[in-house]
Amino acid sequence: MSKYSTISVPEEVKKALEKAKGEREWGTYLLNLYIEANTARRVKAFEKLVEKFSNEDLESIIKSSKELRESFKLR
Repeated sequence: MSKYSTISVPEEVKKALEKAKGEREWGTYLLNLYIEANTARRVKAFEKLVEKFSNEDLESIIKSSKELRESFKLR
């Protein structure tokens, strides 16, 4: 059996979330919301990072990454 907890939020926030949640369980909905937000932040950070490098830099990073992974393969 899972343990439950209460989170206090303003009523207007709860109403907006309930509308978006639909028939889904709160736990599932909030976890998916968190995962989507976290993924969006990571993608945005990656895109900003890519903008700072030239194609030549990116190719060098990819090559180095592949070489590093190959050197750590299990034997």
